[in-house]
Amino acid sequence: MIMVTYGLSQVMGLIKTRLLISYFFGSKAAILDIYYAAFVIPDTLFQLLVIGSLSAAFIPVFTRYLSKSQSQAWYIASASLNLVLLAFFLLSLVIFAFAPFFSRLIAPGFNLGQISVMASLLRVMLVAQLFFTVSSFLTAIIHSHQRFLIPALAPIVYNLGIIAGTVFLSPALGIFGPAVGVVLGAFFHMALQAPLTFRLGFRPQALLDWRHPGVKETLRLMPPRALALGIDQIEMFVAVFLASLMASGSLTLLNVARLLYAIPSTLFGVTLGQAAMPTLSRLSSDSDQQAFRRTLVDTLLQAVFFALPLSILFIVLRVPIVRLVFGSRSFPWAATLTTGKTLAVLASAATFTAIMQLVVRAFYALHDTKTPLFIGLAAAAFDVTLAVVATRVFGLGVIGLALAISVTAVLETFVLFAFLSRRLHLDPPLASRLVTSLAKLGITGLITGFSLWLPMRFLDQFVFDTTRTLPLIALTFSTSIIGLIVYLFLSFLFRVNELSAFVALLQRLFSLGRQLTSPPPAEPIILPAPDQN
Repeated sequence: MIMVTYGLSQVMGLIKTRLLISYFFGSKAAILDIYYAAFVIPDTLFQLLVIGSLSAAFIPVFTRYLSKSQSQAWYIASASLNLVLLAFFLLSLVIFAFAPFFSRLIAPGFNLGQISVMASLLRVMLVAQLFFTVSSFLTAIIHSHQRFLIPALAPIVYNLGIIAGTVFLSPALGIFGPAVGVVLGAFFHMALQAPLTFRLGFRPQALLDWRHPGVKETLRLMPPRALALGIDQIEMFVAVFLASLMASGSLTLLNVARLLYAIPSTLFGVTLGQAAMPTLSRLSSDSDQQAFRRTLVDTLLQAVFFALPLSILFIVLRVPIVRLVFGSRSFPWAATLTTGKTLAVLASAATFTAIMQLVVRAFYALHDTKTPLFIGLAAAAFDVTLAVVATRVFGLGVIGLALAISVTAVLETFVLFAFLSRRLHLDPPLASRLVTSLAKLGITGLITGFSLWLPMRFLDQFVFDTTRTLPLIALTFSTSIIGLIVYLFLSFLFRVNELSAFVALLQRLFSLGRQLTSPPPAEPIILPAPDQN
């Protein structure tokens, strides 16, 4: 169910982006570049202060206290939230006051008029991140109680806010229409989760206590994770910096490709990682290393099984998919081809990115934030160097930026997993199962790629006129179905254990469909309160 809601969120995100392209790309490609560039600094502040405190610091500490004393856990939640809000507010004031300076710093290729617009958009985005700060703490509290549905629905209402701002406010406000939509969406993101956290027992308290042992531990764990996320944001700073020196629309094309590239990682890396994080944290606290290793390997293989075919699909059907999702009169053929190539380069690393999401969370569950930090530092240096060489020396443009992102992600994943394996001391049977399963999935994925490419070429040349929308949909759908059948058949043939997870997912979807379509009972039935909201 969580994957379904995240899938809906991804669909809403694609619709949002298509609308933005329809309204602003075309002759206004530069304004959309400015819009995306304005996200970088507020998002970085949010990543450093909020995400850094939650994933590695707050959730493990809060989960441990929750099992011992709820009152102490709620005290830590309020104190941590208030401290982060205070820091966010103070730093936001500085950024708000010097927005033009920061805008010029990260986008030197923009002219004075573009910098002025970017600075104004940046200030609006800061308001949205304030709502996200509160909302993210609510998400962490809900996840710590093993509830995942409501937080998974929150991104959907966020995207609805941006869609509403684009459609209803853009005619009067221009690019500030979707910016106001970002603020509305962030507020809805928070408001959706607040009732459940109240039901779970959370009541915000006006206190600033950094001396409490739990709060001190949270603050101690924050800096390495915050620095690691700051390193991740370097990639975005470099992308904006270099893209601002390229042709108008370059940053938009990169973001469009990255939106598709992120789908496998978000659907299967993030969702499985979020679901596994409380369990891994508990097993780590209980010193049950064997169960920890087994849970990690099971989750990792499931993520690969689900992410791999989608990644291959994006590589082979890159142009038809880009045309279907983003194609409009304001998105020309040249932009489609460039986005398709960029997507193929990024998608080659999508499965590795899904693995990285799980591996990093495993380190955090072990209360180790330093190892991902140091590896991230080396990866950031490599990414920046490769991006500069690819774009400024070899002139690869947006594709060069995508190449740097992909190569860095693959190498970083391998290094992270190597360090984690050495720390966990995988026993031979479990290690053998992991290697064998990954080999089976790799062979299955390779054959699936050919099974997608051959029918696509045949149908494109001899059956469908893909200059029209309906034939393009038919080609994409029929080719995807052929690829899915081949992938599932080979998984069955090679006895890939993770196939059972796919079967279980289908059973849940069919069960949900029957519940939604079945008639109401003739007599009222009293059911116990559900454990999952």
